[in-house]
Amino acid sequence: MESSISIKNLDLSFGAVKVLRDLNLDVAKGEFLVLLGSSGCGKSTLLNCIAGLLDISGGQIFINGKNVTWSEPSERGIGMVFQSYALYPQMTVEGNLSFGLKNARMPKDEIAARVGRAADVLQIEPLLKRKPSQLSGGQRQRVAIGRALVRDVEVFLFDEPLSNLDAKLRAELRVEIKRLHQRLKNTMIYVTHDQIEALTLADRIAIMRDGIIQQLAAPNEIYNRPVNLYVAGFMGSPGMNFITGEIREDGVFGFDRATIALDRYPFESDSRPKRAIFGIRPEHVICGEAAAAEPFNTDVQVEVVEPMGSDTLVWSKLEGEEFRFRVDGQSELKHGDMIRIGFDPARASIFDTETELRL
Repeated sequence: MESSISIKNLDLSFGAVKVLRDLNLDVAKGEFLVLLGSSGCGKSTLLNCIAGLLDISGGQIFINGKNVTWSEPSERGIGMVFQSYALYPQMTVEGNLSFGLKNARMPKDEIAARVGRAADVLQIEPLLKRKPSQLSGGQRQRVAIGRALVRDVEVFLFDEPLSNLDAKLRAELRVEIKRLHQRLKNTMIYVTHDQIEALTLADRIAIMRDGIIQQLAAPNEIYNRPVNLYVAGFMGSPGMNFITGEIREDGVFGFDRATIALDRYPFESDSRPKRAIFGIRPEHVICGEAAAAEPFNTDVQVEVVEPMGSDTLVWSKLEGEEFRFRVDGQSELKHGDMIRIGFDPARASIFDTETELRL
């Protein structure tokens, strides 16, 4: 598959602090890649390196086959949308959209065509004569996206563009960005710390930690087959349940007084360390009468009930370990109730306690 962006052995240091370390990444043409991670993991820094806003310490960056490692941002053929709208307050929406094109001395009819096309795609035609102070947050962010769109480039970079908006607006604009990508089929790299944005938008997700990509894969692969303990704990809200125990010679996972048969678990190698961590997501736990049919099942006592509307999160203990699971939103479970739970170990994730890698 042809690469739109190729990053080779990229290093970035601020003084003695290494922010990005020997990072390699290939983004295919037309791909929507999301850089996901907690604050300080290096995701926005990597985006700024691609954009040319930071000088890298080592390595190379290619965009559409051209080495742009030391090229100016304006020479890289990219459009960038920032977290802050960064609109000129004294200009109308039309003025903001056309400002960069006028500076590039583009013909007036071409400017008008590009502004009109961007306004149509983003549904902001009625706003063209307004100033930013007369717009809502969502409308301002649409204009900011439009300003990148009029440049007619093949690569778009988004740096947490929705984080300043309320939940409802974020959900609406998330759909708009996905539609925009489906319509334009441009390469897009999107930085966020929001898992929902990552899972819903991405063709692939790169989960970052301490300047290193931990896992690069499709959303379902990352969610269902996390490569290590960090990714497993980071993805999911609420997070995965973890149980520490040991893999015994008879092929079971033992913890406290309980055992879980592992004959259905898809081990990735023949390695079987003695100490291991067993993980299962709350939504993969079956509750009530149906739980009795699962390969592993037991009774637990309800400790805390958190109604969330469409479903309810229940907190309990499994052989002394904290354990969460989801039930129907109309459930009448309450503190102190006993309920049978069960799950299929084939849906679990098991990690080596020493390396924290998936087994």
